[in-house]
Amino acid sequence: MENQNVVVTEVQHSQLDSARNALVGGLKKTGELINNYANVLCSNFNVMSLDGSEVVTAWYELRGKAKAGIKAERARFVEAMTNAGYEKPTIDVNWQRVKEASGYVTAGNRVKGATDTDSKTVAELQTIINRIFKAEEAGEECRASEFKGELMDIFASLGGNVDKLG
Repeated sequence: MENQNVVVTEVQHSQLDSARNALVGGLKKTGELINNYANVLCSNFNVMSLDGSEVVTAWYELRGKAKAGIKAERARFVEAMTNAGYEKPTIDVNWQRVKEASGYVTAGNRVKGATDTDSKTVAELQTIINRIFKAEEAGEECRASEFKGELMDIFASLGGNVDKLG
């Protein structure tokens, strides 16, 4: 195969410059668009204090019935992304970016908790109680539901925040 020199004309240069600049500009806007969507989600779904000065529960931490609006919005998001030709991995990554733009801290970026027995117990109780809530939301009947109240009392007594359960 012979080497062929490709000569780029002035018109081609202009087209390349235009396409490259559009791509770079569009990538920059992705962050702005994600932040805008995150801000709208926060203003619509965050639970605020009575005077509206602070977030009591962020939308991505809502549980149970309070999460219904977010579930519906997530379904609309997935539908819109699917209709635009995106597949599940891309949809999930972008939803995660929206959550992070809203203040969510991913597990890998969280400060590691204390390693004392009580702190570990509180964390494990939270996991257990949340598992029970999730089973109940799915309509599953489990014996553990009978003890959920007592587990929550123990969780609170050890310093856990009951409002963040579910």
